[in-house]
Amino acid sequence: MKKIIIILLLPFTLLSQNIEEIFNNKNEIYFSFKYKNKQELDRLSKIISLDHKIEKTTAYAYANKKQFIRFLELNIDFELINNKVFYQNVSKSNWDYYPTYNQYVDMMYAFADSFPNICKVHSLGTLNSGREILIVNISDNVGQKENEPSFLYTSSMHGDELTGYVLMLRFIDDILNNYNVNSRITNLVNEIDIWINPLANPDGAYAGGNSNVWGATRSNANFVDLNRNYPDPQDGPHPDGNSWQEETIIFMGLADSINFNLASNLHTGAVVANYPWDTWSQLTADDSWWQHVCNEYADTCQFYGPNNYFTNYNDGIINGYDWYEVDGGRQDYMNYFKHCREFTLELSNDKTPNPQELPDYWDATHPSFYNYMEQSLYGLRGIITDSITGMPLKAKVEIVNHDIDSSHVYSKLPVGNYHRYIYQGNYAFTFSKIGYHSKTINASVLNNNTTTLNVQLVPINSVSIQEINNNIKVNRSFDLLGRKNNKSLIKFEIQNNGVKSKNITIK
Repeated sequence: MKKIIIILLLPFTLLSQNIEEIFNNKNEIYFSFKYKNKQELDRLSKIISLDHKIEKTTAYAYANKKQFIRFLELNIDFELINNKVFYQNVSKSNWDYYPTYNQYVDMMYAFADSFPNICKVHSLGTLNSGREILIVNISDNVGQKENEPSFLYTSSMHGDELTGYVLMLRFIDDILNNYNVNSRITNLVNEIDIWINPLANPDGAYAGGNSNVWGATRSNANFVDLNRNYPDPQDGPHPDGNSWQEETIIFMGLADSINFNLASNLHTGAVVANYPWDTWSQLTADDSWWQHVCNEYADTCQFYGPNNYFTNYNDGIINGYDWYEVDGGRQDYMNYFKHCREFTLELSNDKTPNPQELPDYWDATHPSFYNYMEQSLYGLRGIITDSITGMPLKAKVEIVNHDIDSSHVYSKLPVGNYHRYIYQGNYAFTFSKIGYHSKTINASVLNNNTTTLNVQLVPINSVSIQEINNNIKVNRSFDLLGRKNNKSLIKFEIQNNGVKSKNITIK
């Protein structure tokens, strides 16, 4: 194996540099600078793309030309860093290599070809470069809507953060090959609608060409940081000042169509589980639940990983804003606008580690991948239906005196299933929909357990038997139409400003 690392630290005096010389035919640069406090970092995060590597007095960041010109106006000393690292792929026997772009595409379609009963591959869109954003869907009834939570893993929206890229490919392979072999994995496939996207930014990963990832960039082909390009709860639809990129539009469309319940996006550059919010300081309504699942993730990595793996920050977990502010991140977008619980996983300090180290990261992390996926089965769940017709409803599920900042969830059609993840305790859950009487029910939830609560909502304009007896004249002849689901179906005629016929269901 050959290993070549080039790191150049070049001090520059501000206002004396030529921008073209600094960029030297590059589209983005990587640099470090000294900072005074977190408040300064948060202000700078609105100008440049801060890296997760933040030391006590030194921060690291990426910038395109436009961003860097704004940074120069602040008269902050900086050092340019050439962070390109080159390794040779010497083996493909144990997932210890980074595939070429074409190998990646072939692998994704091969998964579906080899396991057609439980796996489908979807091309979410083709970028202007011709590269595709691919995702696999895994389920026992793949492609069918069932009473199941929808779960998403996606990796490498920063194109040079590629540990998760290979680990997610291996994760797909592990799930498929262990179906009907491993009882736990079989149950996950049978009970969860699983979606996995190993490479969210193919243009960044293969910026140097499709044959290898060594020219990878953080940004996409338009030099935009995709994890600053989403609508933000506090800073509006375009917090980075850029239009929504192709990749952003594709993933927003995916979230609209699938209505994910639980998700995680995978990054590198640090080792920590980062939970919301990123954009503001207030905690989520479910901060206790987030700390529970993130600690479970970190603790499992500590058990299976090497010494000191997932022990940084607060024993392997951190609140996003406490770390540093991010506006326009996908984590906050999914939580606030899509009512999906998503957090950010930082898997390795090296953004693109030596490929021979990838099997070690797999050993340390894949038990946690399964643990977090299994969390989608826990909490309060059920189906919400119309009490008269039995038809499924899209209704709001809200916890009384608990939910804030869009932490409520909705049941989803065509099944009417809802999934509310919450730290253990006793809660009053309110179920509501326009045109229906709201219903509040007390229920208890235990961590890592499931409480099932099916709910029927009564239409506001529904006709009850008591209303019939009290308010209208009824034809003495009732026709029994039959029984369905242990309920009698009766046809009756009512006379109230004219004769009308109506069917009603009697429990």
